[in-house]
Parts: sequence; C-alpha cells; structure tokens
Amino acid sequence: MNEGYFVGWGTLALINAVLAQGKNRTGLNWFLLSLLLGPLATFFLALSEKR
Repeated sequence: MNEGYFVGWGTLALINAVLAQGKNRTGLNWFLLSLLLGPLATFFLALSEKR
C-alpha cells in the first residue's frame, strides 16, 4: 500500500482527537475509533453536540 495513505489516515485520527476534546469528549477514544472508522468517525463527531 501507499505510505501516504497511512499518513493521511493517522493525521485524520489526530484531527478527530483534537475535535473531540473541543467537544468535551475523550480524545484517546476518538483517536482509536478514528483509526478503525476513519472519515466515518469524523462524520459522527461533527454531528455530535458539545457536552
């Protein structure tokens, strides 16, 4: 596989972790979830409300 694919996926997971912390959610959980689900996790996180 292309190495850039993994770098992009990891970057997205980091962005999701920061976004989750901004919404008062656990960044580590969302980071791990993003590693599994990728853009789908971003979609769910963007739709969630701030706690």
